[in-house]
Amino acid sequence: MQRAQNLSEDIDFAAVTEWKARGVGRKAIGHMPTYVPRELIHAAGMLAVGITGGGDKLEIIRGDAYFQSYICRIPRSTIELALSHRLDMLDGMLFPSICDVIRNLSGMWSMIFPDRYVHYVDVPQNFDTEVGGRFWRRELETLRHDFAQLSGVAIDDEALRASIAVYNENRHVIRDLYRARSERPWIFPMSEVYYLLRAGNVLPPEEHTSLLREYLALAPLETSRRDQDRSRVVLAGMFCEQPPHGLVMTLERAGCYVVNDDFLLGLRWLQDDVATTGDPLDALVDAYLNHSAMSASRYAPDGDRGRWLIDSVERNRAEGVIFAAASFCDPALLDQPMLVAALDRSGIPHTEFKFAEDTGQFAVIREQAGTFSDSIRLWSEA
Repeated sequence: MQRAQNLSEDIDFAAVTEWKARGVGRKAIGHMPTYVPRELIHAAGMLAVGITGGGDKLEIIRGDAYFQSYICRIPRSTIELALSHRLDMLDGMLFPSICDVIRNLSGMWSMIFPDRYVHYVDVPQNFDTEVGGRFWRRELETLRHDFAQLSGVAIDDEALRASIAVYNENRHVIRDLYRARSERPWIFPMSEVYYLLRAGNVLPPEEHTSLLREYLALAPLETSRRDQDRSRVVLAGMFCEQPPHGLVMTLERAGCYVVNDDFLLGLRWLQDDVATTGDPLDALVDAYLNHSAMSASRYAPDGDRGRWLIDSVERNRAEGVIFAAASFCDPALLDQPMLVAALDRSGIPHTEFKFAEDTGQFAVIREQAGTFSDSIRLWSEA
């Protein structure tokens, strides 16, 4: 846990610098939250590095000159990380299609760092194989070509299938961890799982998988942990800007067992194993179109925005939902009324608050979450 905490809190990315130093010509590609095809980065022998802003460890000075004050904090802190030379170890940067702000950030990045590789990863909004599928395959082919040029390593089908297998294993153990936490959240508290997930932003996937497996084996040996009278809740709205660790601790101290969430969703965006036979690009296309996670930044072709949340509540035996959207996060805040309506139709209790990655005062959040937890335990029919 101490290693995971150190990795997740290090805004100087020493682990990435050390990884690059261990081999000649090694390169690292950064990416903003949500999905990017990390398998292609891995197959080119490069390290995929998740960038989630500066959190509560960074004071923003120059970053505020690039964005308005009425948008979320993560683009400003990401710019601050770059201008303070903390991201100099990155050889390229990917900006997935999250919102207009991240699209603008990709353009600013191109102007600030004209000598570095920058790519805006535009994902399909049409989920028909012959439309969105063909579009996404062309995007993957572009990235495959670009990464090969950048790394000097040809990405053949065999190498890509091997990388898909590596990430399949990583996503599999993350699913194991989430199932274990849902079953026994007092053994696998969210405050620990959160650090472990964030460590995956800077570790090679093989090392991250080993770290998670070790934690799954050791955590149940901690005999002092006992089940407590807490409410089981699902968190929603944190798919992009990540909360400070203190906020997660606050929810636990307020009497909540967080049994599911959308933290660091890009690490587990693909919900099932990707095929390791046949054409690997076709396998990645199929995985995105048919087996990807739902979030506010992803189009829902069936129009039912709330089904995934209802399913999550039922699957994890949750008693309520907490919407915790980042301040000024348009996708999350525009999605929330539709999700609330779905919960109301199903009679599922919910509450809402907003946060920023540098939130430092948690008293109000603790009072609100504690009141919500108490109301579930005292007055819920369950």
